[in-house]
Formats: sequence, C-alpha cells, structure tokens
Amino acid sequence: MTEDTKTLPPTNISPELIKQHGLSEEEYQQIVTHLGREPNLTELGIFSVMWSEHCSYKSSRVHLKRFPTDGPQVVQGPGENAGAVDIGNGLAAVFKMESHNHPSFIEPFQGAATGVGGILRDIFTMGARPIALLDSLRFGELDTAQNRHLLKGVVSGISWYGNCIGVPTVGGEITFNDIYSKNPLVNVFCLGIVKKDRLLRGLAKGTGNQVLYIGAKTGRDGIHGATMASDSFDDASEKKRPNVQVGDPFLEKLLLEACLEFLEQDLLVGIQDMGAAGLTSSACEMASRSGTGIELDVAKVPRREPNMTPYEVLLSESQERMLLVAQPGKEDAVLAVCRKWGIDAAVVGKVTDDGLLRIREGDQVVAEIPAPAIADEAPRYERPSAPPQYQEILQALNLDALPDVKDPADALLQLLASPTIASKQWVFRQFDHMVGTNTVVSPGSDAAVVRIKGTNKALAMTTDGNSRYCLLNPYMGGGLAVAEAARNLVCSGAKPLGATDCLNFGNPERSDIMWQFIMAVEGIADACRAFEIPIVSGNVSLYNETNGLSIYPTPILGMVGLIEREDDITTQWFKQHGDAILLLGETREDIGGTEYLKVMHSREQGMPPWLDLEREQALQQCVLTLIQNGWVQTAHDCSEGGLLITLAECCITHPTTQFGAQITLSQERLRLDALLFGESPSRVLVSVKQEHLGQVQRYIQDLNRDVPMSLLGRVTDTEHMDVTVNASKNQTVYHMKLSLSDLTAQWQNSLSQQIGAELSP
Repeated sequence: MTEDTKTLPPTNISPELIKQHGLSEEEYQQIVTHLGREPNLTELGIFSVMWSEHCSYKSSRVHLKRFPTDGPQVVQGPGENAGAVDIGNGLAAVFKMESHNHPSFIEPFQGAATGVGGILRDIFTMGARPIALLDSLRFGELDTAQNRHLLKGVVSGISWYGNCIGVPTVGGEITFNDIYSKNPLVNVFCLGIVKKDRLLRGLAKGTGNQVLYIGAKTGRDGIHGATMASDSFDDASEKKRPNVQVGDPFLEKLLLEACLEFLEQDLLVGIQDMGAAGLTSSACEMASRSGTGIELDVAKVPRREPNMTPYEVLLSESQERMLLVAQPGKEDAVLAVCRKWGIDAAVVGKVTDDGLLRIREGDQVVAEIPAPAIADEAPRYERPSAPPQYQEILQALNLDALPDVKDPADALLQLLASPTIASKQWVFRQFDHMVGTNTVVSPGSDAAVVRIKGTNKALAMTTDGNSRYCLLNPYMGGGLAVAEAARNLVCSGAKPLGATDCLNFGNPERSDIMWQFIMAVEGIADACRAFEIPIVSGNVSLYNETNGLSIYPTPILGMVGLIEREDDITTQWFKQHGDAILLLGETREDIGGTEYLKVMHSREQGMPPWLDLEREQALQQCVLTLIQNGWVQTAHDCSEGGLLITLAECCITHPTTQFGAQITLSQERLRLDALLFGESPSRVLVSVKQEHLGQVQRYIQDLNRDVPMSLLGRVTDTEHMDVTVNASKNQTVYHMKLSLSDLTAQWQNSLSQQIGAELSP
C-alpha cells in the first residue's frame, strides 16, 4: 500500500449493500482477503461488475477449457478482444460473436444497436477494418404483439447501427419458439481484415507510458449493465431500462477511422474497448494481461453529466469509448489524430509497475485493488450438474403411435410458411448488405461470402445452432451446430478455418441447466476437434431466465472459411435446366426434434439426428473437392425441414430466376414423413452439368461408400416441382406436382404477413 491509500474513503458495507451488488457473503469475504481490508463503496462496485457472470465467466470458465483453440492457422486465440486466423497474403481475418440479450428485451432498438456497436469495437480494437456483420436471433412466436414488437425493434436497431456506420450486414439466421418470448436472443457476429503483423492487442506495457481515454463523454447510462446481464429476469425487469446504453454509430465511425490511423502511424502499445463494466474492465484487463498496474484519475475523464461520482464514472457503460496506452512520447500524436476526427480525448493516467489498479479523484485515492484480483481471480465455480428428470420424457417418441404424413404437399406448404423456414426478406431488406462493395453472396444462401480485395480469394461466414436439438440431447445438439456451420461453408466453396461461439443458456445455479451447458460444450469441442476447427473467440450468456422459466439451451456457432479462388464460390439455387440433381449422404428415419414434428404435430420431442463425425467429415471433403474441380453448379445443405424443403429452396430462392425440378425418390423401408421431411445430417443436395455427371459419379464411387450418392432427377425449365415417391418395386406411392408460384407465395410472404408489415416489390 502507498501512503496515498490513507485517504481512501471509509467503508460502510452492509449485508444488504453486498446483496444489491450481486455478491454472496462468501464472495465478499474473498474480496476482503484480496484487499487485506474491507472495501469501500467504489471498490465494492468494481468487484461487483468484474466478478459478475457476464465479465468473469465464473460458472463456465472451467468448462470452456475443453475447446480446441490451437492450429497452424490461428494468429490469436481466446483471451483478446477477438480471435484471428491466417488467410494468406500476409492477412488475417479477425472475428468474434457477442450477445446483447437482456438489454434487447428491455429496450429492443437500443439493446440491439449497442450490441452491434460493441462487436464492431472488438474488431477494430484489434486493428482490423470491419467488413461484415451477421446476426443470430431468437424470438417468441409472432402471434403476440409483444413478440412482434421485439422483432421489429431488434431488426431496426441492428439495421440502423450497421447502415449508419457503413458495415454491411450480410447474413445470419432467425428462429421462432415461444420459449424466447420473455428472453429473446440477440447474438451479433463481426469480421474484419488486418495485416497479420499489425494486429493490436489490449496491453498496458511500459512503466510511465500514458493512458488515454478517447471517444464519447461518460454519462450515467449503462451503470451496472454487466450485473444486469448476470441476473435472471422477472415481470419488473423493464424497470431496468436505465441500465441499457444508447449508441451513436456516427461517432463510432469516427472512432473506427481514428483507431485505424493509430495503427498506420504506430502510435500505440495497446488498446481496449470499454465494453461491459466500462472503464473498470478495460483498465484492469489491460494491466492484468501485461503484468503491470494502471493509475487513473477519474477527474480527467470527459463527462456529459455533472456531479458524477468515481463509482459512476468507473461503472458507466456509455458507448463508443476506448482506453489506449500510447507509445512513449507519442501521446500528443494520438491527441492530434483525435482532434482531426473530432473525438474527445484526454490523458487520464499512466502505466505503473506495482500490479495495482489505483483510482484517484484529483489528489485523493478512492480505490486501490490488485489488477489480477478483479480481472483473473474471480471465483470459479464447478456448479452441480445432473440431467433433469424430464429428459427421458422429452426423448421418448413412439413413431408407431405417430400417424404418417397423409398430404405431403400440404405439409410442405405449411413448413415453407413456418417463420423459422420462411424467407427473411423483410429483415434483410432493411440491411445495407452491399456497402463497401465486398459482398459477393448476400443474404439468402447457405453462407454469406465477401471478397478479400487485392486478392482472388473470398471469405465465407455463417451462424448456426438448433436449440431444439440441444434441448433433446445437448451433446448431440452442440456437435450438430458445428457440423451444420461447417457444411454451410463447404457448400459455399470454403474450407472452414475457425469458429467463434455464443453460448446462451438459462440459470447456471440449476443443476439441469448446468448439465445442458457442460454436455453442449463437450459436443462442440468433440466436433471441432474432429473437423480441426479451432474456437478462437466467444461469449457466454447465462441467466436467460424469466420468472423461473429458462430458454432452451442455445449454443450458436459463428464460423469462417476461406475460398482460395472466386471461381469456386457456390450458391444454393439451381442455375440451368437439364442439370442432374444428386443427393450426397444418407436419409434415415430422423423425425425427432424436427421442424416438421413441431409444425405438423405440435411436438418438440424425440432424439435428434445422430451425427457420425467421420461420415460428416468425408461428406464435407467430398463436396469441397467436387466444387474445386468445377463439377458442381449448386450445393445446398439439407437441414431444417428436410429434403423437400431443401429442394424447394433450390428452386425458388434465386434473387431473380426460378427453375423447376423433377425427381424420383425411393421409399424403401422409411416412413414417408422421414423420407420427405426428416433432418438426417451429413446430406447435401447438388446439381451437376450433364457433361460432368460421369466424373462426379466415378469420383464418389472411388470413395468406397464413405459418401452415399443418389441420382434423384434433373433441373427443369417448367414452373413446377415434380416429386414422385416409389416403393422398392418401383410402384408409385405418392406423386406431387406443385407450382413454383404457390411455393414462393408461402415462403416469401409468410413472415411479413405475420408481423403485419408490407413487403415492398
């Protein structure tokens, strides 16, 4: 302790005050041990936010160690603002996904908007220029006004922030289920490009180096936002609206350009976004990573409100703010760049060698804490876990008692109208997905694709996750999320390079929720290890629970893949009539957990499809080779809704042109609903020019049955999708001929009609 600590404010910490700060009595005693004394109110606030679940990962960190994080392509793994992978040509792709779930329920527009702002800062803090955004969203069913309000507000917030700052939103996914009515999920992914040797990190090295604050002035918005995000909700949660920050994308654009100019001029030792826990987290994390200390004077922090206390300044989560450590003697150059871009900036502290986060207000020391104690030494809990008693009931599905589909054409139309499967055109039309002129494949195919300017390469990216699978079997659900994300990239012509995750779960203090989390993490880890896809960044969002009802376990995988030649970029829609249609992979009797079972039978039960990791890997390598040999016109992952939905999407999802199809299926021993709507994994529908069909068949035959193949039929220039199902002796079991206009009407208009919005032509 220094002499100045004698001026620390007095302590007056009651049990009620400890509880209000979200700390247990045991955690408070650990704080006393770390400090060697009682904390004061400011110090209690600092520990409260930094030891919150949102910042410390105290319930999840011990399990996240299972993830594979290394690989020859990894430039930066977990532990920084974002992860990075090598994409050749001296460049790295920097990416991460984060959640903004609780704020988006309380204030959907600003909650979602500031989620976009936060993930953008994570990327350009690394020195990378953001070039693409994706979002993964979960809402309740649209038959209630509240859910429609949440959807409209979240989509508006995402589009407003991304469009204003000029970063394209190029894709994503949206799923609807009533379990999310009180806990919508807003997960946002961002990707940027940087020269591999110019990557910036959140470091505070060099004793005496100046610490600078830049960006928006600090206000009282967002105080205890991290604590709010680490708590369950109830009916009074909307009163927490003051905890939600307000964003300014125009200021963030200036901040982005200034930060990239710092990189060009080599002005910084380190830089950190002031995200959750604001100035507190950025300062202590930079110091802890570097084994140093930081001394800050909160009196020098630019403010937009009068009479703010040190407690309020340190815990504010006002948006568009960064903390920098300047290279020796270059702080004036940093300030000059900020003046050029019209950004507030001030020298607010210095790097020290004592390992302490010391907070002054002028001459008075108001807090003094060992930086590692708040950044790295939060309690870590291995909470009790056990499968719930209801798990066996969920998995029990008696197919013999379930009537087979009587009218597949009607079932197909109903599935196309399901908002989870239906066109998201109403959403995507609000996003500027072409700004920056990098977008090659815009929203609507298996993965978004952006070009890497100055090269002949492109990057594909996707977000995927099926919460129903995870509810029924969390381990298998986690693995299936990885497999589908990788399959979507491969169908776009990309080799998967790395992944980020956003793990959305309920209350970890419940043993059943903790069991779901652990099993899902193990499923993700095993699949990533099998496919050699490292997890380089990520986010955990727990306590997604309202009035004791938790969401379904919802791990989302964001994945990035490299396309070496632009000529290899592949999309999901048919290209020309006469092409052969092939199904790669095997259709099994996989009805459990399907969208068909939910839509047609109002059931969410059964065992999800079994994932064979070796077969999935063989399929993906096969598809990628076929694409790279120039033999494939179309490749589309067969997943939600099954084979008929996949075929319909190949026919009708092209932005300008539609093609019909004529196929014949063999029923063999399968139920008709399983054949048409089952969701067996490891399947891809491809179309091939007739002149390449023999080459494709010979190549796959040489794989010794590792990849089953069926020649289904051909692409037509008719206005119909013509499907015949034969029994084993070629006796017709079922025949369907649906017009593309009927299919399109169901698929294209359903979502906008359900939310009462007009879909402009």
